[in-house]
Amino acid sequence: MDRLAELLRLLPLTDWAGLAFFFVAWVGYAVFARRHALTRPSFVGSSNRVRRQWMLQTTYREVRVLDGVVVQQMSATASFFASTTILIVGALIAVIGSTEKASDLVRELPFAARTTLLVFDFKLVVLAAIFVYAFFRFTWSIRQYSTGVLMVAAVPEAGAITDEAQRQAFADRAGRVMGLAAESFNDGLRAYYLSFAAVSWFISPWAMVAATAGVIWVLYWREFRSEVLLALEAP
Repeated sequence: MDRLAELLRLLPLTDWAGLAFFFVAWVGYAVFARRHALTRPSFVGSSNRVRRQWMLQTTYREVRVLDGVVVQQMSATASFFASTTILIVGALIAVIGSTEKASDLVRELPFAARTTLLVFDFKLVVLAAIFVYAFFRFTWSIRQYSTGVLMVAAVPEAGAITDEAQRQAFADRAGRVMGLAAESFNDGLRAYYLSFAAVSWFISPWAMVAATAGVIWVLYWREFRSEVLLALEAP
């Protein structure tokens, strides 16, 4: 109990409230988006239907080099973000090692909150944890895309597939793998978006709350209201 009380005294109540709102909003939106997509079109859901159709068309092609190149390109995008995330995490760890200079720099910013070095370190650790999560999601996306490449390579030649049910079964499996890879990549991008809200915590917890709400709104609009979604759903 003493350790818990000491931990709670580390931050003011407003900071704990802002941090709680940030993570509740993040997890809550992730759950909401997954469930909401079951009842109305979403960007990821509509894209996954296109991926399934793509995998079905793959079974009719004699040469599937293009399909492999496309999957590798998508994997390369996830790899780029994973590499960038490693650099960001390394930079944050380096900043933690020189907290006093970084804290002095932040204090020079207008409206920045005045905090102790321990609290400043804690905020940096939270920010680093967000990017670590993003790194795991990006690397998992890469592995799933690699599995997708193997599935495309293992498909029998177009002339050897005579059963339509076999084509449909492959399209379901491969499309599902590609969709899962895209969803993992989407989780990593969502963490990047929300990291901007976490950065505003250095200004004040209220700025963090406002930025979190703004980012969630942007994510919702792009997932369920964007022009790209309308184009995907067009007949």
